[in-house]
Amino acid sequence: MKCRSVTFAGNVIVDSVKMLPSWPERGMLVNVSSVKRSVGGCVSNTGIDLKRLDPSMEVRAIAKIGGDEPGAFAVGTLSQAGIDTSGVVAVEGAATSAVDCLTLEKTGERTFLCLKGAGALLSPDDFNVDSLDCDIFHLGYLLLLDGMDAPDGEYGTKAACLLAAVQAKGIRTSIDIVSEQSDRFARIVRPALKYCDYCVVNEIEASRATGAGKDDMRGLCEGLVALGVRRCAVVHRPEGSAALDRNGGFATLGSLELPDGWIVGSTGAGDAFCSGMLYSFLHGMPPEDGMRLASCAAAFNLSVPGSVDGARSLAETFELEKEFKRRKVCW
Repeated sequence: MKCRSVTFAGNVIVDSVKMLPSWPERGMLVNVSSVKRSVGGCVSNTGIDLKRLDPSMEVRAIAKIGGDEPGAFAVGTLSQAGIDTSGVVAVEGAATSAVDCLTLEKTGERTFLCLKGAGALLSPDDFNVDSLDCDIFHLGYLLLLDGMDAPDGEYGTKAACLLAAVQAKGIRTSIDIVSEQSDRFARIVRPALKYCDYCVVNEIEASRATGAGKDDMRGLCEGLVALGVRRCAVVHRPEGSAALDRNGGFATLGSLELPDGWIVGSTGAGDAFCSGMLYSFLHGMPPEDGMRLASCAAAFNLSVPGSVDGARSLAETFELEKEFKRRKVCW
């Protein structure tokens, strides 16, 4: 029996997670409590999280890094996790994409400072669609991939053109985006949604892509489907998540009520949630069960400062559901 497989394409980032006792006022200094280096980005985070959920999964990476020490660190970490990195190309003279993850100790709230680096150089020319062999092709993060976000006369963006070609080959497609403070969502995200089977994003990203209010979870899911998502649209937020499938089935689920002190950092929590949903898509699970798994994966991620340190096996992840109650949501 063929192993289930996912190809992750896009950002490989090296995170510097800095824990802060408080946000500095403008022009003022705040001491950093600790610094941790970790891999980050869509390819690294979601790929490693999925591989830890199910080590039998075939996970491949396609990305560009710099020909530098951070790039070597990132590739080494991916390889050690069991991910096929043959599609990761080092670009001499370019810097590996990097992010400062400023994290507030008391709440785990984070703010990102991003250097796009070599990741911005990834383009459709780096893909041989004919040789792709996977069940799901997951591309992210749109809005950070300049070469993929570039305009295309026929499809709107280069990313949309690539996704259309992948879908035409019979491979299911999925995208992820970032919570960028900009007005670029309609121009860059909407074309890609037309060639997307799955979309798992937070309420801020969904709102900026669809124009629906970020508190209207059903409206956000319906907006994503109306823009082209073919199989399932999922929107998550701290209080819970909602999903709309291609048959019109709408489901909601509250997040776990975590005890005081559990949340250390939220860097990578969205990617952990996405990994759980991707697992559910691969195994034909109902959206409700997918959100159960995804929310547990995200909760484990919240217990650590780094982006992938909280990832657990499938059995361990589901066990967390026995420890904590779930919030009640009315969306």
